[in-house]
Amino acid sequence: MSLDRVTALMISQATTENLSTDFARLAKTENELSTGKTINQPSDDPYGASVVLQLNSQLSALSSYSGNISDGTNWLNTAGGALTDMQTLVQKVRELAVEGANGSNNAAADQNAALEVNQLIDQIKLTANTTYNGNYIFSGSATQSAPYQAGSNDAYQGNTGSVTRQIGPGASVQVNTDLSSVLGSGGSDGQLLSTLRQIASDLSTGTPAAQSALGTTDLAALDGNLSTLQGTQANVGALSERLSVASARVQSTQSAATTELANTQDANMAQLATTYSTETAAYQAALQSGAQIIQESLLNFLNP
Repeated sequence: MSLDRVTALMISQATTENLSTDFARLAKTENELSTGKTINQPSDDPYGASVVLQLNSQLSALSSYSGNISDGTNWLNTAGGALTDMQTLVQKVRELAVEGANGSNNAAADQNAALEVNQLIDQIKLTANTTYNGNYIFSGSATQSAPYQAGSNDAYQGNTGSVTRQIGPGASVQVNTDLSSVLGSGGSDGQLLSTLRQIASDLSTGTPAAQSALGTTDLAALDGNLSTLQGTQANVGALSERLSVASARVQSTQSAATTELANTQDANMAQLATTYSTETAAYQAALQSGAQIIQESLLNFLNP
């Protein structure tokens, strides 16, 4: 009788353990179906879990670089557009200076031309105060301060600090442009605003000496300033191209890492569905069989 009782207990325990194992296997398959991943915790695949961790870290960094590249590209595109507008305005001033130097205008026309040049100067300074995402793009690192004030004060209000964006491991790009080296800071520094002020003054004066200066020193200085402005815009274009190349590189790396991550942790859903169906049927059958075994064992245990 004692032997019968021990045998019944062993059978019951073995049946329960088998059912527990089957249930755990079924639960794991169900979890994989639910998440779409074969690795849901480190114990599922310790090595694979470490690879997933590394890939996710890499993708997070790449996402950050991608965002920086996009922001830097938008910053540079905004700067490039503003510089193009400035070139158009400067070309208009040049046309007025050439007309004044030709001597074909009367005094009233020259006065009006001088007024127009002053208006163009205001527009150039307003363009220099262009913002992107709430930041003045031509103020150096003093992005909350407008680089130029309206009116006759041409002093530069920004600084020469750098605004950079990290585009890769140990790789950064300066996205801001030192416009003060083009427009100047007022006075007689020979930069663009100073030249434009001189042209406006010579047009307004209208003397033979002023008319002569318009066609010689003024135009020479303006052409030099315009060349500097064009060089600045070319540099912005080159930086934009560098960011475009960096963007393509990051996207390629992201694609490769995403594919590797999918290969490491993503489940084969069709295969899992078949496995789940098979395991469910097996578990149900085991439950029915186990119920009968345990019931019979219990009866044997109760019978003297």
